[in-house]
Amino acid sequence: MRKILVTAVTLVLLLFLIPLLLPGPDKASPQGTPPPSSAQKIEDLSSGRTLRVLLDGTVREMDVNQYLWGVVAAEMPASFELEALKAQAVAARTYAMQRAQWTNQSHPDADICGDHRCCQAYISPEKAAQNWGSKAEENTQKILRAVQETGTEVILYDSKLISAVFHSSSASQTLDAVQVWGNSVPYLVGVKSPEGDDVPNYHTEAKISAQDFKKTFLTAHAEAVLEGAPSGWFGEAERSAGGSVSRILVGGVPVKGTELRTLFSLRSTAFSIETTDSEITFRVTGFGHGVGMSQYGANTMAKEGKSYRDILCWYYTGVTVAPCPAELWNKKPPN
Repeated sequence: MRKILVTAVTLVLLLFLIPLLLPGPDKASPQGTPPPSSAQKIEDLSSGRTLRVLLDGTVREMDVNQYLWGVVAAEMPASFELEALKAQAVAARTYAMQRAQWTNQSHPDADICGDHRCCQAYISPEKAAQNWGSKAEENTQKILRAVQETGTEVILYDSKLISAVFHSSSASQTLDAVQVWGNSVPYLVGVKSPEGDDVPNYHTEAKISAQDFKKTFLTAHAEAVLEGAPSGWFGEAERSAGGSVSRILVGGVPVKGTELRTLFSLRSTAFSIETTDSEITFRVTGFGHGVGMSQYGANTMAKEGKSYRDILCWYYTGVTVAPCPAELWNKKPPN
Protein backbone atom coordinates (compact mmCIF):
# COMPACT_ATOMS: atom_id res chain seq x y z
CA MET A 1 0.00 0.00 0.00
CA ARG A 2 2.84 2.37 0.90
CA LYS A 3 4.51 1.72 -2.54
CA ILE A 4 1.31 2.60 -4.36
CA LEU A 5 0.97 5.83 -2.33
CA VAL A 6 4.57 6.89 -3.01
CA THR A 7 4.16 6.20 -6.73
CA ALA A 8 0.97 8.24 -6.88
CA VAL A 9 2.56 11.21 -5.10
CA THR A 10 5.56 11.05 -7.45
CA LEU A 11 3.32 11.11 -10.52
CA VAL A 12 1.39 14.13 -9.23
CA LEU A 13 4.64 16.02 -8.56
CA LEU A 14 5.92 15.23 -12.05
CA LEU A 15 2.71 16.56 -13.62
CA PHE A 16 3.38 19.95 -11.99
CA LEU A 17 7.16 20.03 -12.48
CA ILE A 18 7.48 18.93 -16.14
CA PRO A 19 5.89 22.13 -17.60
CA LEU A 20 8.30 24.20 -15.52
CA LEU A 21 11.29 22.31 -16.87
CA LEU A 22 10.27 22.56 -20.56
CA PRO A 23 11.12 25.76 -22.54
CA GLY A 24 8.08 27.96 -23.18
CA PRO A 25 7.25 29.83 -26.40
CA ASP A 26 9.48 32.74 -27.43
CA LYS A 27 8.13 35.88 -25.78
CA ALA A 28 8.56 37.80 -29.05
CA SER A 29 6.45 35.25 -30.96
CA PRO A 30 2.71 34.55 -30.77
CA GLN A 31 1.69 31.62 -28.54
CA GLY A 32 2.41 28.35 -30.34
CA THR A 33 4.37 30.02 -33.21
CA PRO A 34 8.04 29.06 -33.52
CA PRO A 35 10.53 31.96 -33.30
CA PRO A 36 11.74 33.29 -36.67
CA SER A 37 14.96 31.90 -38.11
CA SER A 38 18.02 34.13 -37.92
CA ALA A 39 17.96 36.82 -40.62
CA GLN A 40 20.47 36.84 -43.44
CA LYS A 41 22.92 39.73 -43.60
CA ILE A 42 23.95 41.79 -46.59
CA GLU A 43 27.60 41.04 -45.74
CA ASP A 44 26.82 37.36 -46.30
CA LEU A 45 26.08 37.97 -49.99
CA SER A 46 29.00 36.56 -51.94
CA SER A 47 29.37 36.21 -55.69
CA GLY A 48 33.08 35.52 -55.88
CA ARG A 49 33.66 38.70 -57.92
CA THR A 50 34.41 42.22 -56.76
CA LEU A 51 33.91 45.62 -58.37
CA ARG A 52 35.64 48.94 -57.78
CA VAL A 53 32.74 51.25 -56.94
CA LEU A 54 33.01 55.04 -56.71
CA LEU A 55 30.79 56.26 -53.86
CA ASP A 56 30.90 59.80 -52.46
CA GLY A 57 34.34 60.44 -53.93
CA THR A 58 35.91 57.23 -52.61
CA VAL A 59 36.61 54.05 -54.57
CA ARG A 60 35.52 50.98 -52.61
CA GLU A 61 36.17 47.32 -53.42
CA MET A 62 32.81 45.57 -53.10
CA ASP A 63 31.42 42.12 -53.84
CA VAL A 64 29.16 42.34 -56.89
CA ASN A 65 26.09 41.11 -55.04
CA GLN A 66 26.63 43.32 -52.00
CA TYR A 67 26.88 46.27 -54.38
CA LEU A 68 23.73 45.09 -56.17
CA TRP A 69 21.74 45.13 -52.93
CA GLY A 70 22.34 48.88 -52.75
CA VAL A 71 21.44 49.34 -56.43
CA VAL A 72 18.14 47.45 -56.22
CA ALA A 73 17.24 49.29 -53.01
CA ALA A 74 17.91 52.63 -54.73
CA GLU A 75 16.44 51.90 -58.16
CA MET A 76 13.18 50.04 -57.40
CA PRO A 77 10.58 50.38 -54.60
CA ALA A 78 10.98 47.55 -52.08
CA SER A 79 7.18 47.21 -52.04
CA PHE A 80 7.33 45.73 -55.55
CA GLU A 81 6.73 42.03 -56.18
CA LEU A 82 9.69 39.73 -55.52
CA GLU A 83 9.88 38.63 -59.17
CA ALA A 84 10.10 42.28 -60.28
CA LEU A 85 12.91 42.86 -57.76
CA LYS A 86 14.70 39.79 -59.13
CA ALA A 87 14.37 41.16 -62.66
CA GLN A 88 15.88 44.43 -61.43
CA ALA A 89 18.73 42.57 -59.74
CA VAL A 90 19.62 40.66 -62.92
CA ALA A 91 19.35 43.80 -65.09
CA ALA A 92 21.54 45.75 -62.66
CA ARG A 93 24.10 42.91 -62.43
CA THR A 94 24.28 42.75 -66.22
CA TYR A 95 24.64 46.52 -66.51
CA ALA A 96 27.43 46.58 -63.91
CA MET A 97 29.39 43.67 -65.39
CA GLN A 98 29.13 45.13 -68.89
CA ARG A 99 30.39 48.50 -67.63
CA ALA A 100 33.27 46.79 -65.82
CA GLN A 101 34.66 45.54 -69.15
CA TRP A 102 35.76 48.97 -70.30
CA THR A 103 37.36 52.02 -68.74
CA ASN A 104 34.99 54.88 -67.98
CA GLN A 105 36.82 58.17 -68.51
CA SER A 106 34.59 59.83 -65.89
CA HIS A 107 36.08 57.53 -63.24
CA PRO A 108 39.03 55.56 -64.70
CA ASP A 109 39.97 54.13 -61.29
CA ALA A 110 36.51 52.65 -60.72
CA ASP A 111 34.47 50.10 -62.66
CA ILE A 112 31.20 51.81 -61.84
CA CYS A 113 29.79 54.63 -59.72
CA GLY A 114 26.71 55.34 -57.63
CA ASP A 115 25.49 58.31 -59.70
CA HIS A 116 22.43 57.42 -61.80
CA ARG A 117 23.33 60.12 -64.32
CA CYS A 118 26.50 58.19 -65.16
CA CYS A 119 25.95 54.57 -64.08
CA GLN A 120 23.39 53.27 -61.57
CA ALA A 121 21.94 54.72 -58.39
CA TYR A 122 23.16 53.24 -55.10
CA ILE A 123 22.04 53.61 -51.49
CA SER A 124 23.84 52.36 -48.39
CA PRO A 125 22.06 49.85 -46.13
CA GLU A 126 22.11 52.42 -43.31
CA LYS A 127 20.46 55.14 -45.39
CA ALA A 128 17.92 52.70 -46.81
CA ALA A 129 16.99 51.56 -43.30
CA GLN A 130 16.42 55.18 -42.25
CA ASN A 131 14.15 55.73 -45.25
CA TRP A 132 12.15 52.55 -44.61
CA GLY A 133 11.59 53.03 -40.88
CA SER A 134 9.56 50.16 -39.40
CA LYS A 135 9.76 48.26 -42.71
CA ALA A 136 13.57 48.25 -42.69
CA GLU A 137 14.16 44.60 -41.76
CA GLU A 138 11.38 43.27 -43.97
CA ASN A 139 12.60 45.26 -46.99
CA THR A 140 16.24 44.42 -46.31
CA GLN A 141 15.47 40.69 -46.36
CA LYS A 142 13.24 40.96 -49.43
CA ILE A 143 15.91 42.68 -51.53
CA LEU A 144 18.59 40.39 -50.15
CA ARG A 145 16.52 37.44 -51.34
CA ALA A 146 16.08 38.98 -54.81
CA VAL A 147 19.85 39.34 -55.20
CA GLN A 148 20.74 36.02 -53.58
CA GLU A 149 18.25 33.90 -55.52
CA THR A 150 19.51 35.23 -58.87
CA GLY A 151 23.09 34.18 -58.06
CA THR A 152 25.38 35.31 -60.88
CA GLU A 153 22.66 35.45 -63.55
CA VAL A 154 22.97 38.02 -66.32
CA ILE A 155 21.25 38.83 -69.62
CA LEU A 156 23.03 37.71 -72.78
CA TYR A 157 22.51 38.39 -76.48
CA ASP A 158 24.66 36.48 -78.93
CA SER A 159 26.73 35.27 -75.93
CA LYS A 160 27.56 38.85 -74.91
CA LEU A 161 26.41 40.94 -71.97
CA ILE A 162 23.71 43.38 -73.03
CA SER A 163 23.35 47.03 -72.12
CA ALA A 164 20.48 46.37 -69.70
CA VAL A 165 18.96 49.85 -69.58
CA PHE A 166 15.69 50.39 -67.73
CA HIS A 167 13.26 53.18 -66.86
CA SER A 168 10.43 53.84 -64.43
CA SER A 169 7.31 53.71 -66.61
CA SER A 170 6.39 53.96 -70.27
CA ALA A 171 3.34 55.19 -72.11
CA SER A 172 1.97 51.65 -72.74
CA GLN A 173 4.88 50.76 -75.04
CA THR A 174 8.66 50.95 -74.69
CA LEU A 175 10.81 52.66 -77.33
CA ASP A 176 13.39 51.47 -79.83
CA ALA A 177 16.89 52.55 -78.85
CA VAL A 178 17.28 54.23 -82.25
CA GLN A 179 14.43 56.64 -81.42
CA VAL A 180 16.20 57.84 -78.29
CA TRP A 181 19.93 57.48 -78.92
CA GLY A 182 20.16 57.16 -82.72
CA ASN A 183 21.64 53.64 -82.76
CA SER A 184 19.69 50.47 -83.52
CA VAL A 185 20.20 47.73 -80.93
CA PRO A 186 18.60 44.34 -81.76
CA TYR A 187 17.51 43.58 -78.19
CA LEU A 188 16.31 47.12 -77.43
CA VAL A 189 13.18 47.37 -79.54
CA GLY A 190 9.78 48.65 -78.49
CA VAL A 191 7.32 46.22 -76.88
CA LYS A 192 3.94 46.68 -75.24
CA SER A 193 4.19 47.41 -71.52
CA PRO A 194 1.39 46.84 -68.96
CA GLU A 195 2.03 49.74 -66.61
CA GLY A 196 -0.94 49.12 -64.31
CA ASP A 197 -3.06 51.65 -62.45
CA ASP A 198 -0.78 52.31 -59.48
CA VAL A 199 2.02 54.30 -61.15
CA PRO A 200 2.57 57.52 -59.17
CA ASN A 201 2.54 60.72 -61.24
CA TYR A 202 1.89 58.70 -64.38
CA HIS A 203 0.20 61.73 -65.96
CA THR A 204 1.85 65.07 -65.25
CA GLU A 205 1.82 68.64 -66.55
CA ALA A 206 4.68 71.05 -67.14
CA LYS A 207 3.66 74.68 -67.64
CA ILE A 208 6.13 77.18 -69.10
CA SER A 209 5.50 80.81 -69.89
CA ALA A 210 5.65 81.63 -73.60
CA GLN A 211 8.51 84.04 -72.94
CA ASP A 212 10.58 81.45 -71.03
CA PHE A 213 9.92 78.82 -73.69
CA LYS A 214 11.03 81.25 -76.41
CA LYS A 215 14.19 82.23 -74.56
CA THR A 216 15.21 78.63 -73.81
CA PHE A 217 14.48 77.30 -77.28
CA LEU A 218 16.18 80.16 -79.12
CA THR A 219 19.29 79.66 -77.01
CA ALA A 220 19.47 76.12 -78.45
CA HIS A 221 18.18 77.00 -81.93
CA ALA A 222 18.79 80.64 -82.86
CA GLU A 223 17.47 79.94 -86.36
CA ALA A 224 13.96 79.18 -85.09
CA VAL A 225 11.17 81.67 -85.85
CA LEU A 226 8.95 82.09 -82.79
CA GLU A 227 6.80 85.05 -83.70
CA GLY A 228 3.09 85.68 -83.23
CA ALA A 229 0.87 83.46 -81.08
CA PRO A 230 2.45 80.30 -79.57
CA SER A 231 -0.23 78.19 -81.28
CA GLY A 232 1.66 78.76 -84.53
CA TRP A 233 5.06 77.72 -83.21
CA PHE A 234 4.47 73.97 -83.31
CA GLY A 235 3.96 71.61 -86.23
CA GLU A 236 2.39 68.14 -86.20
CA ALA A 237 4.41 65.67 -84.11
CA GLU A 238 5.77 62.39 -85.49
CA ARG A 239 5.03 59.71 -82.90
CA SER A 240 6.10 56.17 -82.05
CA ALA A 241 3.56 53.34 -81.75
CA GLY A 242 3.30 54.06 -78.03
CA GLY A 243 2.62 57.77 -78.51
CA SER A 244 6.06 59.20 -77.72
CA VAL A 245 7.19 62.19 -79.78
CA SER A 246 9.93 61.18 -82.22
CA ARG A 247 10.21 64.52 -83.98
CA ILE A 248 8.33 67.82 -84.15
CA LEU A 249 8.70 71.16 -85.92
CA VAL A 250 9.23 74.07 -83.51
CA GLY A 251 9.56 77.50 -85.10
CA GLY A 252 10.26 75.76 -88.40
CA VAL A 253 13.13 73.72 -86.93
CA PRO A 254 12.81 69.90 -86.73
CA VAL A 255 13.77 68.71 -83.24
CA LYS A 256 13.64 65.33 -81.54
CA GLY A 257 11.27 64.70 -78.67
CA THR A 258 14.28 63.75 -76.56
CA GLU A 259 15.71 67.26 -77.02
CA LEU A 260 12.50 68.95 -75.90
CA ARG A 261 12.39 66.61 -72.92
CA THR A 262 15.90 67.70 -71.93
CA LEU A 263 15.36 71.41 -72.60
CA PHE A 264 12.21 71.61 -70.49
CA SER A 265 12.85 68.85 -67.91
CA LEU A 266 9.89 66.72 -69.00
CA ARG A 267 9.41 63.31 -67.38
CA SER A 268 9.25 61.52 -70.76
CA THR A 269 8.87 62.09 -74.49
CA ALA A 270 5.24 60.91 -74.43
CA PHE A 271 3.74 64.38 -74.39
CA SER A 272 1.15 66.57 -76.04
CA ILE A 273 1.32 70.36 -76.27
CA GLU A 274 -1.36 72.91 -75.50
CA THR A 275 -0.93 76.67 -75.85
CA THR A 276 -2.47 79.95 -74.84
CA ASP A 277 -1.20 83.39 -75.76
CA SER A 278 0.98 83.43 -72.65
CA GLU A 279 1.71 79.81 -71.72
CA ILE A 280 2.86 76.42 -73.09
CA THR A 281 1.56 73.28 -71.36
CA PHE A 282 3.15 69.86 -71.85
CA ARG A 283 0.91 66.97 -70.82
CA VAL A 284 3.24 64.05 -70.14
CA THR A 285 2.73 60.30 -69.63
CA GLY A 286 5.27 58.00 -67.96
CA PHE A 287 8.75 58.66 -66.61
CA GLY A 288 12.17 57.96 -68.10
CA HIS A 289 13.82 57.47 -71.47
CA GLY A 290 11.44 54.62 -72.34
CA VAL A 291 14.04 52.08 -73.54
CA GLY A 292 14.46 48.55 -72.14
CA MET A 293 12.66 47.33 -69.03
CA SER A 294 9.84 49.38 -67.57
CA GLN A 295 9.99 48.92 -63.80
CA TYR A 296 6.28 49.48 -63.22
CA GLY A 297 5.51 47.26 -66.20
CA ALA A 298 7.73 44.58 -64.67
CA ASN A 299 5.81 44.83 -61.40
CA THR A 300 2.48 44.44 -63.19
CA MET A 301 3.80 41.37 -65.03
CA ALA A 302 4.98 39.90 -61.71
CA LYS A 303 1.51 40.43 -60.23
CA GLU A 304 0.14 38.51 -63.19
CA GLY A 305 2.32 35.53 -62.28
CA LYS A 306 5.25 36.07 -64.65
CA SER A 307 8.72 35.06 -63.45
CA TYR A 308 11.71 37.39 -63.53
CA ARG A 309 13.06 35.49 -66.54
CA ASP A 310 9.71 35.98 -68.33
CA ILE A 311 9.90 39.70 -67.59
CA LEU A 312 13.48 40.12 -68.80
CA CYS A 313 12.93 38.10 -71.99
CA TRP A 314 9.88 40.26 -72.73
CA TYR A 315 11.55 43.63 -72.39
CA TYR A 316 14.89 42.62 -73.96
CA THR A 317 14.15 40.95 -77.30
CA GLY A 318 15.90 37.69 -78.22
CA VAL A 319 17.99 37.39 -75.05
CA THR A 320 18.81 34.55 -72.67
CA VAL A 321 19.08 34.73 -68.88
CA ALA A 322 21.81 32.52 -67.46
CA PRO A 323 24.74 32.44 -64.99
CA CYS A 324 27.48 34.72 -66.29
CA PRO A 325 30.09 32.77 -68.30
CA ALA A 326 33.50 32.69 -66.60
CA GLU A 327 35.24 34.54 -69.44
CA LEU A 328 32.80 37.46 -69.05
CA TRP A 329 32.59 37.30 -65.25
CA ASN A 330 36.36 37.67 -64.90
CA LYS A 331 36.98 40.02 -67.81
CA LYS A 332 38.78 43.22 -66.80
CA PRO A 333 38.95 46.58 -68.63
CA PRO A 334 42.00 47.20 -70.81
CA ASN A 335 44.93 49.05 -69.24
